[in-house]
Amino acid sequence: MSTTGFGGGYLLYILLSLPALLLGLWAQAKIRSSYTKYSKIRTTTGLTGAEVARRMLDNNGLSSVKIEQVSGNLTDHYDPGSRVLRLSQGVFHSPSVAAAGIAAHESGHAIQHSVKYGPLKIRSLMVPSVKIGSWFGPILFAIGLAISGQTGTNMSIIGLLLFSATALFALVTLPVEFDASKRAKTWLADSGIIYSNESEGVKKVLDSAALTYVAGAAQALSTVLYYALILMGRSSRD
Repeated sequence: MSTTGFGGGYLLYILLSLPALLLGLWAQAKIRSSYTKYSKIRTTTGLTGAEVARRMLDNNGLSSVKIEQVSGNLTDHYDPGSRVLRLSQGVFHSPSVAAAGIAAHESGHAIQHSVKYGPLKIRSLMVPSVKIGSWFGPILFAIGLAISGQTGTNMSIIGLLLFSATALFALVTLPVEFDASKRAKTWLADSGIIYSNESEGVKKVLDSAALTYVAGAAQALSTVLYYALILMGRSSRD
């Protein structure tokens, strides 16, 4: 397949990105569906997401980690810099199965931070380079394509390498998210916060959330592959 010309390059991009795009749309649909369904099902214990998080954190010696409410929907996250767990309103106040799973998952990230979980440390170290690479990489790549000769090729290669940091970041994120969900499921079951008939709901919510990260990694990798093929096509013509 030729990668020359606007039409050929555009078609190549569609062919490479379409599977990842469809996976992303499917993942988003699944997380919305799972969250909507299990946010309406109350847990037997009746604990809110904030109460679940507080118990899990305290149980793991993290009573110093604060829990705050944050605006938005599914904006829940753990901030390692300030050691604050932020839960969206729909999770913070809700005694639902979905809220319990999400709160426990985010608490899992706080635990990862406290035990110096390897992949989390690597991901945190990569943040500055990813911010630069995701913005400057594509620009440098495009400028390099516009410049003829080896100078342009070298610029494109540097741009590709910079942008590749985003794909690597997405890959490193996967074990971080999977591990946090595993910690959440195990603790919820062992602590008695979630009863056996409610565990399936927690699993579906967290597994569908994890799928969004898989889709994100696939999209990042497909873009890197597209850039690489464009660059190979240029090199073969020089």
